[in-house]
Amino acid sequence: MTALPPLAAATATAPAAGAASLVQSVDWLAITPVVLPAAVALVVLVADLFVPERRKPLLGWLSVAGLAAATATLIPLRAGDRATFCLTTDPGACSYTADHFALVIQFLVLAGALVTALLSVTAVRDARMPAGEYWFLLLSSAAGAALLPASRDLATLIVALEVASLPAFALVGMRRGDRLSSEAALKFFLSSVTATAVSLMGVSFVYAATGSLHLTQVADRLEDVPGQLDTLAMAGVALTLVGFAFKTAAVPFHFWVPDTYVGAPLPIAGYLSVIGKAVGFTGLILVTVIAFPAYSDVWGPALAVLAALTMTLGNAAAVRQSPDRPNSAVRLLAWSSVGQAGYLLVPIAAAAYSGRDQIGSTVAYALMYGAVNLGAFSVAALVARTKPQNRISDYRGLYAQRPAAALALAFFLLCLAGLPPGLIGLFAKVTVFRAAVDAGLGWLAVVMAVNVVIALYYYLRWTALLFRAPEAPAEGARTKAPWPVSIAIAVTAVVSVVLSGAPQLVLRFASGSLFPL
Repeated sequence: MTALPPLAAATATAPAAGAASLVQSVDWLAITPVVLPAAVALVVLVADLFVPERRKPLLGWLSVAGLAAATATLIPLRAGDRATFCLTTDPGACSYTADHFALVIQFLVLAGALVTALLSVTAVRDARMPAGEYWFLLLSSAAGAALLPASRDLATLIVALEVASLPAFALVGMRRGDRLSSEAALKFFLSSVTATAVSLMGVSFVYAATGSLHLTQVADRLEDVPGQLDTLAMAGVALTLVGFAFKTAAVPFHFWVPDTYVGAPLPIAGYLSVIGKAVGFTGLILVTVIAFPAYSDVWGPALAVLAALTMTLGNAAAVRQSPDRPNSAVRLLAWSSVGQAGYLLVPIAAAAYSGRDQIGSTVAYALMYGAVNLGAFSVAALVARTKPQNRISDYRGLYAQRPAAALALAFFLLCLAGLPPGLIGLFAKVTVFRAAVDAGLGWLAVVMAVNVVIALYYYLRWTALLFRAPEAPAEGARTKAPWPVSIAIAVTAVVSVVLSGAPQLVLRFASGSLFPL
């Protein structure tokens, strides 16, 4: 009789030996914030086949309801003490963890996707985009983005990154027949695929050096890597960071940002500027401070340099935007988002020198940035309805035409600049600045201070333009703002004002650990 191979023999005799079951338990409540938008996406895709054209807007409202429900499911999880898909041989190694870090980022992602959906209800109808495909792609991307902060193994991280990214490529190119949209989608796709391929190679190197994909096990095994594998592990750490650095639009992985934002529908541009960045920064935080602390001497200085380059180039390019150039408003917001990405990188770099608690400053800053940047894109979507060229000069005299929208945009810009009354922007910048100083990165704090001053110029120039007299009186009756867009502006404005009045609501995340000890 032919002998069984060693693995087959072990499998055949395992039940008789009473080995532990390899079947993992599933905590359905913990994964509900991810499963719910994914399930609604499938429902929308199937319903699109049967819903008549005049009823297509119902798909949008179903998507809005699904995202609202997914956000509400975070409430029962607020204790942050759940984990699932854990190894039966090592209960401490789990693929999905609903800790406080994951819950805060999931709230940012799902709430941001909800605002995007509100803006999209009108955009889908006006641009005659295919409703079923649009809502399916948006919900799928949101599900992937919600999965990533809870992922605790490298395989799930990469899968979540791709689930969040692949639908975004299609969403950028959703305006059929638009040359800018098609070029933006192609550039976004090709550059992202290249970055992902590099990251996958890095993950394979890390796996070869450690024999594990779970972040906690990788961290333990990287502490004692054999000498002959040290170079392989170091290369794997560096390459793994590339894909996440691309999503954050960190220099030199930023080149896709301005053209992609200009070519995408405005709601999707806002989505990429907030949720896309949240995905990238979340991935960077997880792989650096949880999986690769042993190589902090590699990624710490690298991220510090990237932060300095990113904020400097982003702000310098934003200053150069001509107010009369077509799409200059969107381009300024795009370059501004690159500059803001530099600030967000600072606490992650600081974590290499003074402990992982520093990343709370990035989370606090991201919450502020998410609210005000989505608000700015919401006002841009409103103005673009009557002035589709999206020039900065189109905002001249906006206060005389739409006082509420002008005041909201002014407040958003002041928050981004870090000036009163946008106190939340000021406090968030001080928190990031303090993280750099505490970590001994004085040179990076100086670079950040200089860039904050540079950014004041273009934020204040745009703000002042809102209150200048219009160049010519408005012709005809003013169009009424669609109420979904008005709700999006109102919600983001209220959140920004509340955060400025009570900054401790988000700054408290910067003062403690978001990860279980």
